[in-house]
Amino acid sequence: MSASHVRRVDTELRPFMLGFSRSPGWGVAGALGLWSGFLLAAEPIPSVTTNAVPSTTNEILVTALRLERTIPETPATTFKVGSGQLQGGELQRTTPDQLQNLPSVMVQKTSYGQGSPYLRGFTGFRTLFMIDGIRLNNSTFRDGPNQYWNTVDPFSIDNYEVVLGPASVLYGSDAVGGAVNAQPLSPNLIETPKQPVGGRVLVRTSSAEDSWTERMEVSARPDANLGLVAGLTFKDYGDLEGGSDVGTQPQTGYNEADGDLRAVWTVSPSDLLIFGYQSVDQDDIWRTHSTLYGIDWKGLSHGSDKSRVLDQERQLAYLTYAGEFSGSAIDEIRLTSSWQEQDETESRVKKDNVREQQTANVDTWGETLQLTSDTDLGEWVYGADYYLDGVDSGKSIYNADGSLKKREIQGPVADDAQYETWGVFVQDSLGPADRRYEIIPGFRYTRAEVDADSVKDPVTGGATTLNQSWDDWVGSLRAQIRPWTQENIHLFAGLSQGFRAPNLSDLTRLDIARSGEFETPVSDLDPEHYLTGEMGIKSAGHWGSAQLTAYWTEIDDMIVRAPTGNKIAIGSTVYDEVTKRNAGDGHIAGVEWYQALKLGQPWTWWLSASAMDGQIEDYPTSSSVREEEAISRLMPPSLSSGLRWQDAAERIWIEGFVQSAEKADRLSAADRKDTERIPPGGTPGYCVGGLRGGWRITRNWSTSLSLENITDEDYRIHGSGVNEPGRNLIAMAEYKF
Repeated sequence: MSASHVRRVDTELRPFMLGFSRSPGWGVAGALGLWSGFLLAAEPIPSVTTNAVPSTTNEILVTALRLERTIPETPATTFKVGSGQLQGGELQRTTPDQLQNLPSVMVQKTSYGQGSPYLRGFTGFRTLFMIDGIRLNNSTFRDGPNQYWNTVDPFSIDNYEVVLGPASVLYGSDAVGGAVNAQPLSPNLIETPKQPVGGRVLVRTSSAEDSWTERMEVSARPDANLGLVAGLTFKDYGDLEGGSDVGTQPQTGYNEADGDLRAVWTVSPSDLLIFGYQSVDQDDIWRTHSTLYGIDWKGLSHGSDKSRVLDQERQLAYLTYAGEFSGSAIDEIRLTSSWQEQDETESRVKKDNVREQQTANVDTWGETLQLTSDTDLGEWVYGADYYLDGVDSGKSIYNADGSLKKREIQGPVADDAQYETWGVFVQDSLGPADRRYEIIPGFRYTRAEVDADSVKDPVTGGATTLNQSWDDWVGSLRAQIRPWTQENIHLFAGLSQGFRAPNLSDLTRLDIARSGEFETPVSDLDPEHYLTGEMGIKSAGHWGSAQLTAYWTEIDDMIVRAPTGNKIAIGSTVYDEVTKRNAGDGHIAGVEWYQALKLGQPWTWWLSASAMDGQIEDYPTSSSVREEEAISRLMPPSLSSGLRWQDAAERIWIEGFVQSAEKADRLSAADRKDTERIPPGGTPGYCVGGLRGGWRITRNWSTSLSLENITDEDYRIHGSGVNEPGRNLIAMAEYKF
């Protein structure tokens, strides 16, 4: 990324959020919507002045190729999601919720304070999240849904760049289902401010969440070359109100306090220094599905724990140098040094009043280097990255009277452990200057090493060590072509390898897995491998934009939990033992559609749809015979549509929308056992509607209002541990100074 591009990104207004919502299943209306959308995309509508949809013709992405490209020019399924526009901005309360409107994205919620997006059927440590290019993922991330994306405050983020499908060549391990890069808010360094200090105050409240959120933000320009943005966010959520039958869902509230700072210094016209800092503190987030407070709905069971509470903290500090060079072999450089700390504490009181407390503390040091060279042989982007995790993990067990009973050798993962990864990558972009066509090959080499000093042996109960390393090569080949020079229609195709090296959670996890399961460590695993082929068409213009993609992902040696046939007694509870194996071979295939079309002066019609199928061969029982079954938590077919009106002055907007999904009844063996989160027979389908709008009252004041789930329906996202809000009135007000 060039220094000039950094300055441009830093001065962008927040891009307008894509007009998506979760969607109903395939049907006559959906088929007609897709067909008519395609026809409209092929036949441009007269130009309109509106901010109802993103300006995808000129919208610049960097994450997909580590090069500046517009969305239509990028040969991958990509989106740029702003934190504050199309759907009322701050009405979306978490980072996972910001992505819930994209096709092939399903935001599972183990609790209301935890969200784990599934991207093209993968979640947890098979999706990669980055903050300004820095990995959020570390070696303790778990299989299946986890809570870590919720530790990124959306009120501190300007936009999210989303790439669906493997991105391992450019970003390394974990980027299988997709990669998301959050771009923090940044000061304006180009235009001379009318005043040296500004900022905003924002409040958000919600009836069904019984919530109150406050955001206070200050921006300053000490001199012409230095800009600062600092903010504080406080969130208070009460118990979540479900639909008309479920009502209040006890112990679902939590508190959160966030802080952020970003400083950009223009050292010279071609050199920038960027300093960033984030902190997040989440308290008392209950996982109610495994406790006595689990709800009775559609045959769900619930656990016997009296409490199961998670506290989460995260800090990130980093320094980036971005520079441009003229007359040299290297045109641009971006060098980042980062430190990140992620701490989690889980306290659990069992039915016999025995209390368990386990902790995992991870310090991650990172270095990333990216170089760009524009030559006669193409536009090259290449570099290296290095990350080192230092992990401390512990577990203490207390008697019912509060006295210490035992300290375990490790917590959820190995104690006194290090996990080290480093990699080098290169990518070349070949094609004419006008980008009528482009061919982009890329390669990466990665090495990962683990050194754990305290691992509990599941057989002897004593301490052991673990030392292992892996090497891997992956490649990709992408291409795009614009068949008609005068039209902004692009055909694209890609063949991309993805991989994931075994992490500490795979190798050393000693903890509860799903309902009734307990996972034990394993000493020898190999990396997972994936190969995705995709083809699609993109079009954008004054009429709006559209994307259609079909993809196929081949899965090889996926690391999966497999029953051993043994039972493990933990206190008074007996679990089925599971452990990890390279036993998963299969595929995921799907189709994605998105459109946002302007229907005359004030109107915009948007539609989003996706359908996927996934099968995998693994060991769903303790038998040594492999069986084919559905991918766990397979996203059901979904489609949504809405109509938005916005006045020509862009001061008032109103939008009606529906959100729905078909019944998720294609279940794996593990899904069928997970009755605390998935009802017998599958998660019911749903169709809910709402109305929302916003008003920019003055230059300084604006407000938004949303009435969601008007019919007060009880529903949940597949695999979640809580139901979604019932009838919910959300109000937001913002004052800028």
